[in-house]
Amino acid sequence: MAKEVEEGLKKIGVTMSKPVMAAIAIIFGILVIVFKDLLPWIVGLYFIIQGILFFIDYFELRRK
Repeated sequence: MAKEVEEGLKKIGVTMSKPVMAAIAIIFGILVIVFKDLLPWIVGLYFIIQGILFFIDYFELRRK
């Protein structure tokens, strides 16, 4: 999914590094969790997991 988002952003002329996208996803995930309903929890957890996956992908590519 990260590749699709990155390719979509490139098509409209927006580029971001993976660590920045990961940090944004984690921050928004934490902010969404602050709300009370169940849906924000689900969305927040998704953002946090996606952010962690961005970081893992970034560090694995950097290691190679």
